[in-house]
Amino acid sequence: MSKARLTKARIIRQAAELFNQKGYAGSSIADIMQATGLKKGGIYNHFPSKDELALAAFDYAFNLISQRIWSAVKTKRNAIERLDALVSSYLIYIDDPPIIGGCPVLNTAIETDGTDSPLRDRALAAINSWRGLIIRILNKGIKKGEVRATVEPDIVATIIIATLEGAIMMSQLEQNPVHLQRAVAYLQSYIHGLRSNDFIQTNS
Repeated sequence: MSKARLTKARIIRQAAELFNQKGYAGSSIADIMQATGLKKGGIYNHFPSKDELALAAFDYAFNLISQRIWSAVKTKRNAIERLDALVSSYLIYIDDPPIIGGCPVLNTAIETDGTDSPLRDRALAAINSWRGLIIRILNKGIKKGEVRATVEPDIVATIIIATLEGAIMMSQLEQNPVHLQRAVAYLQSYIHGLRSNDFIQTNS
């Protein structure tokens, strides 16, 4: 990788950590310069605006989380195990967070709420990506007889994402992991309750 590309990647990584802790609006160009150790010209040499840097930083942060989730899900054999792994993967926010400052999707969604901006669109796309993954897992599970046919995948996706993101917010606010631990434990029980009777009998 060229020196220019390495520098750009470093700016994105350090800006992502800064934005996730202080917020996009709360981070000045001076803060970015301090975080990266670069002068203003060095930053703008790689990004034409703060907005462009914010989009790149969000994509970087979201990819970190998505990779963790996918690595946990992809090796599992069936829909119930995949959803269980997806939910359990959120416990990384307690001991080994992919990025400091909580969930970047949640943070960005809150900060850009009520605005019409590309950054808000990115956060919405990220949430829809997670919803889509959960829905695909459930639809495949229903088709294979692993999940009850009466389960509504879109509703389940809402419950899982809203519960996890809300728990992350509470744990982050109180600096207490118990809320996320409780949410994961509840969702694990909820997910196992989605199993079809045939699947339970086959695996009992």
